[in-house]
Amino acid sequence: MENERIFELERLIQKYQASYYDGEAEISDGEFDLLWDELKSIAPESQILQKVGTGYNIDGFPKAAHLIPMGSQDKASNICEFLDWAKKMGMKTQDSGNALTKNNEGLTKQFIVQYKMDGASLEIQYENGNLLRAVTRGDGITGDEITANARRMTGVVEKMDVPFSGGVRGEVIMTRDVRNSKYQSKANCRNAANGIMRRKDGQGCEDLEVFVYDASSPDDDHFFKNEIQKIEWLKKRVFNTTETRVFTAAQDIINYRDETAGLRESLPFDIDGLVVKDIEIDMADLRKARPEKQIAFKFELETAFSILREIEWSESGATYTPIGIIDPVRLAGTTVKRANLNNPDMIRSLGLKIGSTVSVVKRGEIIPKIEGLAPVSTDTEKKEIIFPEICRVCNAGLIDAGTKLYCPNQKCPKKLLHRLEKWVSVLDIRELGEKLLKQLFEKNRVRNINDLYTLTAGELAEYDRMGELSAAKVIRHIRTKRDLSLAVFVAGFDMEGIAETTMEKISAAGFNTLEKLKDAEIKDLAAIHGIGEITAAVIAEGLKECADEMDAVLKTGVITIASPAPEESLGLRGLSFCFTGEMKSIKRSEAEEKIKAQGAQAKSSVVKGLSYLVTNDPASGSSKNKKARELGIKIIDENDFLALISGSQKDTAPKQGELF
Repeated sequence: MENERIFELERLIQKYQASYYDGEAEISDGEFDLLWDELKSIAPESQILQKVGTGYNIDGFPKAAHLIPMGSQDKASNICEFLDWAKKMGMKTQDSGNALTKNNEGLTKQFIVQYKMDGASLEIQYENGNLLRAVTRGDGITGDEITANARRMTGVVEKMDVPFSGGVRGEVIMTRDVRNSKYQSKANCRNAANGIMRRKDGQGCEDLEVFVYDASSPDDDHFFKNEIQKIEWLKKRVFNTTETRVFTAAQDIINYRDETAGLRESLPFDIDGLVVKDIEIDMADLRKARPEKQIAFKFELETAFSILREIEWSESGATYTPIGIIDPVRLAGTTVKRANLNNPDMIRSLGLKIGSTVSVVKRGEIIPKIEGLAPVSTDTEKKEIIFPEICRVCNAGLIDAGTKLYCPNQKCPKKLLHRLEKWVSVLDIRELGEKLLKQLFEKNRVRNINDLYTLTAGELAEYDRMGELSAAKVIRHIRTKRDLSLAVFVAGFDMEGIAETTMEKISAAGFNTLEKLKDAEIKDLAAIHGIGEITAAVIAEGLKECADEMDAVLKTGVITIASPAPEESLGLRGLSFCFTGEMKSIKRSEAEEKIKAQGAQAKSSVVKGLSYLVTNDPASGSSKNKKARELGIKIIDENDFLALISGSQKDTAPKQGELF
């Protein structure tokens, strides 16, 4: 079900973010992009997508703040997506006849295009021209200070010839020659660079190079006139800079991308696309989590043909996902042996068999995927694909639902671990990582949610990569008291396909306490609009299964279920809110809980009839802000929102048809 897939994507994204920032990425940037894109397509308002960074850093390095947040770039995976962005930026979309414009006097809209280096991000900070510190990307706000390691890298300037105070940003890379001669055990150059730059002894950092592409002086937003002047200034300071061109028309950039794609294998380092920026510097845009005036223009689809040799079934929670094992084939500069197949229905619809000749793609360097049968087949003997029928862990019979093959046993260890992961995700206990949770589960220390609340800092300190301070921090966050809505509480128990939005409908229908919910009959729940008998039965069965565990969690006193709000406290009844961007004093999930407690609705997007758009940047030109203005929706910041829910601005609710 879609809600289950959303949670699974969020879990995987957090997992791979953790491994990336721990220096040993498990998948490529492109593979990570696939997960990110899928989550963005089905849950654009997921909190995971709103976070600037990851929150993961290597233990042992001191932490340091970035001078300007190191946000993520939006990307265009194909020409249509790039043209949509170009139009929004006011770029000419007709072919200008000039492949490269060096002196564009009279042309008012220019863009710079740079190689998108495939390495590890680094900010080098200077004070009066002297190198002060070097900071990894970290969570986008703070990172690991690896100054001693950076000083050993080629391209890091120790002392400038001018008294500059600010940050210089770049990418730490390893050339292909160095990787092939000294680090063949690493999956690719990016993984090698990312791991070596974080070595505590600094060994191997002399094999790394830094290419810079940006600079900023926090005390002077107008230090540089434009992006070209910035690059020229960096060159004069003897930095290595990325390849930079100037264009005025979208088609010229598309042509340049095609040309660059043909040259990429001959380059000494890896690139995975181009970065396109407005030539004019906009510091307000640069400080956003996802700047709007620049985009990563990824390389086009590559396709290869191979033979499907077998199917492996990847297990995640209770779900079994097919992975195709194929004859090795080169795609996007890598050798591919495995490719996704998504679900049983995909195998059936494509008519796949062991021995089939298949087309395999990488969309902008994403996870390899079998798209279908190749135009020309081989004479290889073909065999039917056998689907697993028994759960490997608990021996229960699997259920083939077409879009999902899964174990129905509610006591299956995989299901229990998945429930724990879901609870940690719903409550946003970021400090309790997946690896630690799995260790606790495998040692039978934590098997149910209530077991989390019996943990002590002393015992956690004995686990891998933990110490007294880290253990105390984990326990502190686990035991942070939370007053959850009934919908959030029930959703945290990971009942099949039962999301928070489903529980909100049920609560609004009068089943607004745990007791009422437990006592409800299936026919009563099924009568609620949008629920139906199947969902009602799943809820009833899930509540029965989790009853003891729910009671045990509530007995801890750490978690409570908020009482249904009395009529007089529903001061926001009839209003609706949409939240966008990072909030400083309150998590988005908590903000949504607060408005729901006062009778309001939380919306995932800006739609007609929305009461408020809440953002910490009301003046930005983001798509949500623009749409809110077009629809006459009031835009408020975090302070206004907090004042509103506290009751000090009850008279500020927008009236029907009022414009702002």
